[in-house]
Amino acid sequence: METRALGKSGLQVSLVGLGCMNFGLMNDQAQATAIVNRAIELGVNFFDTADVYGNRGTSEEYLGKALGSRRAELIVATKFAGPMSSEHAWMQGGSRRWIIRAVEGSLRRLGSDYIDLYQMHRADTAVPIEETLRAVDDLVRQGKVRYVGCSNYAGWQ
Repeated sequence: METRALGKSGLQVSLVGLGCMNFGLMNDQAQATAIVNRAIELGVNFFDTADVYGNRGTSEEYLGKALGSRRAELIVATKFAGPMSSEHAWMQGGSRRWIIRAVEGSLRRLGSDYIDLYQMHRADTAVPIEETLRAVDDLVRQGKVRYVGCSNYAGWQ
């Protein structure tokens, strides 16, 4: 499968990526693994998930298990900021406190020590963007995240 550069990151991603939102909702672990295996056979190297997908983390967990020892050969994008608890309002958004907890949870569920592309799922207007950017910059400096991005933002944001 052909690849393209992902922005200016230097990462080469397949023209087709696999969205894993339904892992843990519509697909169990065995089905998710079969889907991932077939995608890799077809040349897909880019997998997209989020901490809230699949009932708050199941998608990341299923994807991590499906990738297994092939993790280093593939590109994983995940997202943070979605509500991870209906009982605790602070368990979401773009605060430093939450981002640090969120990345640790995603790394654990993915079974990885780094995330290729870590994206803020949606804008959090209650938190200064400087706080959010400092937090993700620290994650890059620590080697937990390779590149950062945003999802579901308007062009002006």
